[in-house]
Amino acid sequence: MTDLSWQDRRRENARLQHERMLEREEKARLEAAGLLRDFAAVAKRQLPAQKLVAFSPANGRTARTKLFGWYLKADRSVAVDVDGAFYILTRPLSLKDCLFGVEVTPSAEQMVLGKGGRDGESIDLPDALKRLLPNWRAID
Repeated sequence: MTDLSWQDRRRENARLQHERMLEREEKARLEAAGLLRDFAAVAKRQLPAQKLVAFSPANGRTARTKLFGWYLKADRSVAVDVDGAFYILTRPLSLKDCLFGVEVTPSAEQMVLGKGGRDGESIDLPDALKRLLPNWRAID
């Protein structure tokens, strides 16, 4: 039996690293989903939900949604609805969207909101939730 070439070893190592990264991301997503569900259950009793609005940073337009919940960042770019689903509310909006509203689908949950943005634009999910409900603690 011959040993793997260095190219094959590099390719295999890259594949393994990619798999591990995907596993870490999925674990973080599941943790975030649990935090959001727990938060929504508590927030429904303690914090009035508000009508959520989609926003287009490109042209400043806004559009109604059918969602009720809480904005997680001051710029209102992300939110959690009353059932604990996570939404990214920034999107391109047409004039028709602004007049008739827009359908927004849940997004993959994130443990860091605004990750990859400019300095000061990201916040850890637990910190964002505690800003809304200072006494909130995740259920362990």
